[in-house]
Amino acid sequence: MLLVALGFVAGLLTGRPSWPAEASAEAGFARDMSEHHGQAVEMAMIAYQKATLEEIRTVAGDIAITQQGQIGVMQTWLKTWGLGPNSSRAPMSWMPDGEAALDGNRMPGMATREEVGKLRSATGKEVDILFCQYMHRHHLGGIHMVDGVLKVTARPEVRELAEAMKRNQGFEVDLLEKILTSLGAKPLV
Repeated sequence: MLLVALGFVAGLLTGRPSWPAEASAEAGFARDMSEHHGQAVEMAMIAYQKATLEEIRTVAGDIAITQQGQIGVMQTWLKTWGLGPNSSRAPMSWMPDGEAALDGNRMPGMATREEVGKLRSATGKEVDILFCQYMHRHHLGGIHMVDGVLKVTARPEVRELAEAMKRNQGFEVDLLEKILTSLGAKPLV
């Protein structure tokens, strides 16, 4: 009977995939980037509804759809890995220099609630400029987070999504800079 029990336990342990742990960079990235993307979706939906330039409405719609889909992917990872969507760990604690990148308790590039409110109440050309400025900064912060996870993860699904994020957001950073130039404005520092 003891041999059967030991065999059963050994089979469970050897047949079980090795998922990222609670404090892993992969879990931290999935949680933090989901929150980061959530704000991008919020700002993009504001711009999609209020921007005066069709080009901005198009990029805002693309950001909202793409990043909401990526949130779904990252939340599915967490569930598959047997982890919850939230953690008691500080934001960016999964990244070696992550906590130094925080602005107060905000992850890199995140807008303040006041800035989101300002975007929400803006009208006309001001919506176009604020959205481009806030999203430009937001994407640069997201790319910083992506670079952090790419330095430490070997998980193919995490690498693949992170590399796609970096490509997409890099392209959008360039586009937002061009739009800002055409509007006579500059990116935020």
